[in-house]
Amino acid sequence: MFTKILIANRGEIAVRVARSCRSLGIESVAVHSSADAGSLHVRVADAAVDLGEGPASENYLNIGKIIAAAVESGAQAIHPGYGFLSENAAFAEAVAAAGLAFIGPSAHAITTMGGKVAAREVAVNAQVPLAPGSNGAIASAAVVEAFGAEHGYPVLVKASAGGGGRGMRRIDSADQAQEAFDAAVREATAAFGNGEVYLERYLTHARHVEVQVFADSHGNTVYVGDRDCSVQRRHQKLVEESPAPGLSDALRRSMGESAVRLAREVGYVGAGTVEFLVEDEKFYFLEMNTRIQVEHPVTEMVHGVDLIAEQIRVAAGERLSILDNLAPKGAAIEARINAEDVAEGKFLPAPGPVDVLEAPEGEGLRFDGGYVSGDIVLPYYDSLIGKLIAYGPDRETAIERLLDGLDRLKIEGVPTTAPAAKTIVSHPDFRQVRFSTLWLEETVDFTEEEPADRSTVEVGGRFYIIPTFSDYGTGAGYGAAAPAAPAADTASAAGGRTRQARAKREAVSDGTVKAPMQGTIVKINVAPGQRVEKGEVLFVLEAMKMENPIPAPVSGVVGDIDATIGHSLAAGTLLTKITEEAAA
Repeated sequence: MFTKILIANRGEIAVRVARSCRSLGIESVAVHSSADAGSLHVRVADAAVDLGEGPASENYLNIGKIIAAAVESGAQAIHPGYGFLSENAAFAEAVAAAGLAFIGPSAHAITTMGGKVAAREVAVNAQVPLAPGSNGAIASAAVVEAFGAEHGYPVLVKASAGGGGRGMRRIDSADQAQEAFDAAVREATAAFGNGEVYLERYLTHARHVEVQVFADSHGNTVYVGDRDCSVQRRHQKLVEESPAPGLSDALRRSMGESAVRLAREVGYVGAGTVEFLVEDEKFYFLEMNTRIQVEHPVTEMVHGVDLIAEQIRVAAGERLSILDNLAPKGAAIEARINAEDVAEGKFLPAPGPVDVLEAPEGEGLRFDGGYVSGDIVLPYYDSLIGKLIAYGPDRETAIERLLDGLDRLKIEGVPTTAPAAKTIVSHPDFRQVRFSTLWLEETVDFTEEEPADRSTVEVGGRFYIIPTFSDYGTGAGYGAAAPAAPAADTASAAGGRTRQARAKREAVSDGTVKAPMQGTIVKINVAPGQRVEKGEVLFVLEAMKMENPIPAPVSGVVGDIDATIGHSLAAGTLLTKITEEAAA
């Protein structure tokens, strides 16, 4: 067994891995960007290594720096968590080349199953059902139109190297094909460094059900139950549960056996998730995630296992210890708590200071968090604050416990998705298992939720918060160590910030256009000398797993442009200045 493990991640999952390491008597080493120096995952680890300033590409995604940190710290293994480098085959190879253990599958498995086109070929060989799709990657919008004419609409353009909805676009008619194809390629290239996309027929009434698989190096491959992840917005999961409700025993068993065949076909070792779309008692392979999932706690709750600890044991060469825990007991439901404004179903990213965070306690409740009171949700990374999980001997009990927990979860300083989770879980459709992957966006009403006091913009039917990066202080800004709680009333302080932010927005703009958060420019819609109208989208910045349009603050003429596509920017970087034309 290992004595020291480096965790190549941040936030909630890094905290989770560190705690499992402690339970096994293993020292943990955190890595962090300079902006993250005061973050919770750094504080809970036994040691930490600063990977430097700049965007994630210069620290959390810098393979050389992470390997060097592991070697210098004396770690024998690296746990990648989820996201960042967790499904990067080059990283897995570099870890092995350095004489370290990668707590995950082989580079071959990552490469094969991480590429959606190659994964579909493996599924065919393993006799796993597939939805109609393109035969490999596509190169133009014309292929989209031809596929739609043959199979009907809607269809999906999906990033071959992607996940989490990035590089994915739904197309409802031929006239949407070009714009959707271009956007998917652009987003996939920015997110994964790979613009390859493929096509798939979109099932309009399907549920998203996934199977947890686990394999060791001794020939044991099993499935550890299933999860329903149908409650999504913009292809991002919000509520997950295990076991998936309402499935027949035959369907559940067939999916599990298919997942095992798939894992064996690619020689898989470690924890993985095989995702399916389920419609009318039929299931179709969607993709395989070659890592631990965000929603793994619901599986842990109903199977009485620690999947992170099991990952570590398997990576150390041990046999699976969970062979006696394959039958689920009871039910568990998880609500992701993100720093987002729920109002009207827009789910706008809303980074900022977490003034208060008090997680509920009680029978069957668990909170996996990446923040505590006084921490800051930075605009550079994912907006997940934590996950509230409820367990019960049956699904109804789990629902009631989750609702109780959501009522008692207290988070102040940033808007969160907790109100949305409560609306979802208490909805009659959810309770009676009358939902699909489109249910949340088409059925659930969030109009009564009050919007956060921040600037927003609508582009192509999608809404975005445009954060005011200076709202949370000057100087070090985001990433500075959280200040001590003031003696003054917290609500009053928060109200002061809100009034200042509102006054700032209501002030007359001088036409300056700056990057609202750290990210990468993926689209430039204007040229110097071009006249634009107020609100027109000038740039698109990819940040916090989303494309964020940057609108013109005034009408006028665009000046010099200080940005290029693919350029990584710090928050506050000047992009251009718009000069209002003099009256005739």
